Amino acid sequence: MENLETRLNEVARIAVRLEQETGCPARLMIAQWAIESAWGVKPVGHANYFGMKRATRHTQWCTVTTEEVFTPAQLDTWNHQHPTRPARVITTLPDGRLRVEIDDEFADYDSLGDSCQDYAWLMTHGDPYQEAWRHYQQDKDLAGLIKGVTRTYATSPQYAELAEAIATQSNVRKAIAEP
Repeated sequence: MENLETRLNEVARIAVRLEQETGCPARLMIAQWAIESAWGVKPVGHANYFGMKRATRHTQWCTVTTEEVFTPAQLDTWNHQHPTRPARVITTLPDGRLRVEIDDEFADYDSLGDSCQDYAWLMTHGDPYQEAWRHYQQDKDLAGLIKGVTRTYATSPQYAELAEAIATQSNVRKAIAEP
């Protein structure tokens, strides 16, 4: 099994190339890769390292049980839109939101490179992230981009803070700087 440094260096090489091609920051890509796949150890399906949900552009997908944090209104919407696979409430959080378990459809890919390529496309062209991307194009504020992206990308309450912390770690900076 590959060690963390080997996995990190592999994704960093891909992320740096894609940053040069698309503008999608390598540190953002690596941070979300680390969170969504446990530093490359646990992709969704065969090779979805970013937890990306299935969309019409995907030709491969899989159904996976996952935990999410929903408001009661989001729970109602999910259950209405997915009557054959309703959410199962695990617990109610102090702020009234619900930690739920759902069976959801995720994109799947043939390789880490394919997963990273689709992630870069999503960040730079995907409708939910256009406002955050436009701001980043103007100010190059990585922390602002992370906050803007993660508001939509994740339901976990501390996701943005975790992504920003990973993006600024010394091992991430070192992996990006190495040829």
